[in-house]
Amino acid sequence: MPRTLPDTRPQRTLAASHFVNAVGSGLFLTAGVLYFTQAVRLPAASVGLGLGIAGLLSLAVGIAVGHLADRHGARGVSVATLALQALATAAFVLVDGFWPFVLAVSTATGAKAAGLAARAPLIRHHGGDRPQEFRAYLRAVTNVGISLGALLAGWAVQVGTLGAYQVLVAGNACAFAASAAVLLLLPPTAPTPVTRGPRRLALRDRPYLALTALDGVMAIQFKVLTVAIPLWLVGSTSAPHWLVSGTMLTNTVLVVGLQVRASRGIDSPRAAGGAYRRAGAAFLVSCALVSLSAGTPVAVAVVLLLTAVVVHTVGELWHAAGGFEVSYALAPPHATGQYLGVFGLGAGLAEALGPGLLIALCIGGGRLGWFAVGALFAVTGLLTPLAVRRAEADRRSPSGESAPSPYDRPRQPGTGRQRVP
Repeated sequence: MPRTLPDTRPQRTLAASHFVNAVGSGLFLTAGVLYFTQAVRLPAASVGLGLGIAGLLSLAVGIAVGHLADRHGARGVSVATLALQALATAAFVLVDGFWPFVLAVSTATGAKAAGLAARAPLIRHHGGDRPQEFRAYLRAVTNVGISLGALLAGWAVQVGTLGAYQVLVAGNACAFAASAAVLLLLPPTAPTPVTRGPRRLALRDRPYLALTALDGVMAIQFKVLTVAIPLWLVGSTSAPHWLVSGTMLTNTVLVVGLQVRASRGIDSPRAAGGAYRRAGAAFLVSCALVSLSAGTPVAVAVVLLLTAVVVHTVGELWHAAGGFEVSYALAPPHATGQYLGVFGLGAGLAEALGPGLLIALCIGGGRLGWFAVGALFAVTGLLTPLAVRRAEADRRSPSGESAPSPYDRPRQPGTGRQRVP
């Protein structure tokens, strides 16, 4: 398990805000689709289309809002995105057709993407000497909150009435509002000084964009556990259906207990590149194990699937830790929000396109499809260290000396360097 509480008060405030937010997210992740299909009575295909539209529309939001957080203060922008997310989620109870659904879910999804980018400067500012390690701690906290939200959502799913689902939606909205209220307890952060050069610096940084694309391909792995394995388990194996919950629980427990530890040794972009390479190999092994579970006796299928989930989760820990490192370490301090907004584009594309790709390959293609997906992850892992080296070389001055450390904060007029809290 990660340490119970962070070291400083601002870190504890950020962790509390993340936890409350994650409880609300856990409610919706577990039963959100069921609310729209079972309670609102929208066709499943329409819900899937609407979620895809929302995912695509939200891609560019993170860049703009991240830049806004850099220039006008991250705390206020983060609070605003959470408040908008709360209002949009509350509007789910008014949805009575496809286009109102698209409007509400697009607003909520866009606010979520914006919030992720806006919080990045807060994590860097309050994260101490190793903001990446603090980000890993927050990921463990998030998984605890999501698990609690999933348990609470089970009640609404079991009852199955419109009223029960509306209570779930109200709880989700209240969680986002409470997360915003907690974030107000943070001391305000000063906007970073305006520097000369292009305003959309991150979009001109080709090595960083290459890493964003590679991370986006690797981020499809998050949908393996929530889309591909459940469908494969139910349709192609003899394993009991309750094992779907067992695989998710196994993944969550391992992430909560090991994410911080997995991040400690990944303390440079080069180390992060190696983590991506190991993650790709782990995903290849995991996909092979899943493919072998078809047509086997129940006990063998259960063992193969659980082993695959454990191996997959180890790869997920390495992938997440590597992503924390390269996304922060290769982003200039004065443009953290903008750069993290760009880095989120990869995960956003994986969110929008990953489920369809996995269904087509893993479910439609059978065993060969699983091997193809595993090979995709492995190749991506091999290419990432090369992209990291190119990004590091790009950040060196023409004289060959390294650029300033990414952890150094810009000096404010009339002051020395800001102290790390």
